[in-house]
Amino acid sequence: MRISALAGAAMALSAIVPPVSAADDAGLTRMALCQDSWVEWGKGDPARFKVFAEHIHAAFTPHGNDPYMLPKTNVSVLGLHVAQAFPESIGMGVGFSLTVDAPFDATRKVMEKALGKTLKHCEASDGMKTCELEIAAQRTVTAMAGDDPKSHQTLIGCYYYYEK
Repeated sequence: MRISALAGAAMALSAIVPPVSAADDAGLTRMALCQDSWVEWGKGDPARFKVFAEHIHAAFTPHGNDPYMLPKTNVSVLGLHVAQAFPESIGMGVGFSLTVDAPFDATRKVMEKALGKTLKHCEASDGMKTCELEIAAQRTVTAMAGDDPKSHQTLIGCYYYYEK
């Protein structure tokens, strides 16, 4: 009797308080973790690429001439709020990335849990901390943030390096 009362209370509570990841955008999460590849879709599956591009344009709005877009509504990946989306290149790599509102170490932990692997190649230099893991040839999942301990945003994404 007592167990069923606890189970009933847990079910009622779960209906009131959904898990943080319930609102996660699965498509953005898969793309940011290199589980899907917009580069490969662009080359070999234009219909799939078009659907993803339409999803980005429906969920985000350009920010002037800046290289990033802002979410139109509350968007999350890995239980983390998305502040910006970078759907194109950055520096020496073409990629898809998102800025999330979470410190570097917390973001790294949830990424590693989702991947089931450790982000191995980590370094700190030029005021930045980065960790990355090559998932496949020319496909590297990355976390990057300023090394200021007060920094509460982290860039996560999948890069297709064309020059290393």
